[in-house]
Amino acid sequence: MRLKRLALATALSASMTAPAMAQELLTGDTRLACEAILCLATGQQPSECTPSLRRYFSISYKKLSDTIRGRINFLKLCPVAEQSPEMAALVNAMGNGAGRCDADSLNTTLRTWNGGEDGYVYVSNSMPSYCAAYTNHAYTDLNSIKPMYVGVPERGGYWVEPAKYQQALAEYNERIRREDEERRRQEMYGGGG
Repeated sequence: MRLKRLALATALSASMTAPAMAQELLTGDTRLACEAILCLATGQQPSECTPSLRRYFSISYKKLSDTIRGRINFLKLCPVAEQSPEMAALVNAMGNGAGRCDADSLNTTLRTWNGGEDGYVYVSNSMPSYCAAYTNHAYTDLNSIKPMYVGVPERGGYWVEPAKYQQALAEYNERIRREDEERRRQEMYGGGG
């Protein structure tokens, strides 16, 4: 939504135009951090986002917790990052969620094996709290890229990007129809299961 982006841009510009001494243009990592906050808040990222996002995603350590902490610390270089509780929450949500809440990541991290002899692998349809905090934050507009769940976990459901949802849903429903038809056929002719 434009209002969300406007609120974030207003918050960022308010801190950058404060005292006369602070009116110098931001440079280096401080500038990249502020730009990254703006870019990570929207699903429509212009090409001008490339340098700041490249810098943000280049922060990577062996341990995921260190990577998250490093990315949050980078975003905190922006003067407005901790100016209000909402901005601090946004920076924390971005550090925890950005780059981890796309369909491929969710299908990997939410995969679980339901033990037992007849066990199966399924993908949970519950978005992790860190993704919900990021994608639903008042200062973000990520609906155009927020993954959607197709089907149900017990029948092979999975996450897809919004642009692929309708096609994925049609394919899923067709697969379920064929599976159910085959199951009825086996029961009818005594195939058991």
